[in-house]
Amino acid sequence: MITWLISDLHLQPEREDLAQAFTAFVKHTVQDGDKLYILGDFFNAWIGDDEDNPFYLDIIDTLSTLQTRNIQTWFMHGNRDFLVQTAFAERAGVTLLDEPAKIELAGKNVLLMHGDSLCTGDKEYIAFRQQVRNPDWQAGVLSLPLAQRRIMAADLREKSMSMNSNKAEDIMDVTPSEVDRVIMDYNVEILIHGHTHRPARHALANNKERIVLGDWDKQGWYIRASQENIELEAFDIVDGVGT
Repeated sequence: MITWLISDLHLQPEREDLAQAFTAFVKHTVQDGDKLYILGDFFNAWIGDDEDNPFYLDIIDTLSTLQTRNIQTWFMHGNRDFLVQTAFAERAGVTLLDEPAKIELAGKNVLLMHGDSLCTGDKEYIAFRQQVRNPDWQAGVLSLPLAQRRIMAADLREKSMSMNSNKAEDIMDVTPSEVDRVIMDYNVEILIHGHTHRPARHALANNKERIVLGDWDKQGWYIRASQENIELEAFDIVDGVGT
């Protein structure tokens, strides 16, 4: 049995190639009886579980096939899909996973996060994160008509791109002291996260390690964990097929 971890696919109707690559990953890479963890930003935006765009409904159908193959699947919220709720999880056959989550991989204690909360140097974003993760704010947004939420999501994406273009690169990366803190607080050997789009393996003090999943664009990224090893791998996305 293999455990797979992915993050930051940013699935959206404008990128049919990514949806096809994910479908190929599910069909040809993940095997019956494996486990799959999705660590946030699976969607480029999620405006509510009443989403009726056929593109997203097809993705939900793809996810639901995992359950029929006895593949346990967990879904952690990211900064783009924080409005995913229980109706989506039930339809897709996934289990919502609180952040952070502590699991065991290859005999090691591992902490799973999306990663945005580790970027404490970006004060503007951290304040925004606190706002959108507030249940009252979310309830107010979800009470709006679907069409209005689509406009709001597009506006938020545009503002986010504008703000990030003026920020120093190190501000949008994780804060080392925050990484050290969560590793110590949760007493783990490895921290795995996405969000930053900077795939790498970082050796830390005291034989600790931070593994960063990459986003899916021209390449797709995943972690493959067996009983013996944890491997960070990339594959080319060519015409929607992982090769």
